[in-house]
Amino acid sequence: CLVILFPFSALDKIIYWKEAMKQAESNPLPGEPFLMIAAITVELVTPFCIVFLWHARIAAFVLAAFCVVTALLYHRFWTYTDFWAPADSVGRSHFWDFLKNFGLVGGLLLVMLGLAGG
Repeated sequence: CLVILFPFSALDKIIYWKEAMKQAESNPLPGEPFLMIAAITVELVTPFCIVFLWHARIAAFVLAAFCVVTALLYHRFWTYTDFWAPADSVGRSHFWDFLKNFGLVGGLLLVMLGLAGG
């Protein structure tokens, strides 16, 4: 259940490539098409590695790092003055997405630790 959203996110990026590229262009890093292909690859491959326990600890680490990077690059809630405003504010949406990413990081780190003993 922890990783089910990632393949669907990759599929969404593939189907809605132009919209996904607009979001990718909002980060400070160059090379958006390469970054998008890398994101799709991570979102497609790592969940299956985790579920099927094939290099699962490495996959969980990569996916956790991916979540940290995407939170810091694409959900910079602190740049919006309205991040604690009513529910329809852009900043508030980014605030919750940022926290959700770090919640996923916590779960993925637990996967790494849980597999360390086994």
